[in-house]
Amino acid sequence: MSAPQIVLHHYAFSPYAEKVRLALGLKGLHWGSVDIAMMPPRPLLDPLTGGYRRVPVLQVGADIYCDTHAILPALERLHPEPSLYPGLAPALAEGLSFGLERDLWLAAIGVTVHFAGDLPAPFLRDRKDDYLYVDIGHAAMEPDFPRNAQRVAAWTGWLAEALSDGRRFIGGDRAGAVDLAHYHLLWLMRGGERAGAVDGLLGLSPLQGWIERVASLGHGRPVPMSAEAALDAARDAEPAPVEPVNAVPALIAAAPGDTVTVTPDDFARVPVEGRLVAVDAGRIVIRRDEARVGALHLHFPRAGFTIAKG
Repeated sequence: MSAPQIVLHHYAFSPYAEKVRLALGLKGLHWGSVDIAMMPPRPLLDPLTGGYRRVPVLQVGADIYCDTHAILPALERLHPEPSLYPGLAPALAEGLSFGLERDLWLAAIGVTVHFAGDLPAPFLRDRKDDYLYVDIGHAAMEPDFPRNAQRVAAWTGWLAEALSDGRRFIGGDRAGAVDLAHYHLLWLMRGGERAGAVDGLLGLSPLQGWIERVASLGHGRPVPMSAEAALDAARDAEPAPVEPVNAVPALIAAAPGDTVTVTPDDFARVPVEGRLVAVDAGRIVIRRDEARVGALHLHFPRAGFTIAKG
């Protein structure tokens, strides 16, 4: 039996989806591309995710990976070469990327909004009420623009200094996950016709070669796929075996088989309910049984998520 196809549920505008698309490009992978709406409702994705609403979501048969810090390690396990972690231990690379993204996400949005102006009103309302819990309209964000720009510029200055020894990528000669974590925030800010203005503001001329090298990784070999076909793929598969374990009982008072909820601890705090399969230093796995698709394993990173016993 052939291995289940990799499927990415995403939309074009999502910077975190761009991070994963580039990871798929780095590995030269063939994958199914399911285009989803920028905001709920997503009735054909919810049976796979239990209502988890952040994007992107990676599907491999009946295994569903939520958050890029679960997705990239999964791609590395499934397709080890070329590695997403050249020159750095995977845990160190993921930790650096997590800290960077957590610290700069709203600042990068602030710089984007300064140059882009207002996005459509329904999108702004969704992000304020149900996702970011802050108003990212131009008028609301603009008073903080100097602080946001300074925060991002300090970071791009560090990046330029790190690359000043002539290395092609952060880890050396090969691109990796840390490059993607840096790049996708710049991709958000520089999108559309903003690149020249953002580059001038942040002094990005020393980074132009690196930006072009990361962009040239491409997106691999995507093939359009319908949401219905992705549901059928989950229905026709079984989750990959996972050893039942709770490796951190002092922190999480639940045993494998207990009903739990898993919830992001920053944005889009929508709890997903299931039965605990495993939790260890880096990951959370829960099982859901859905009428349309059968048994699923949902995979989350430990960092950035909370678990509560149901």
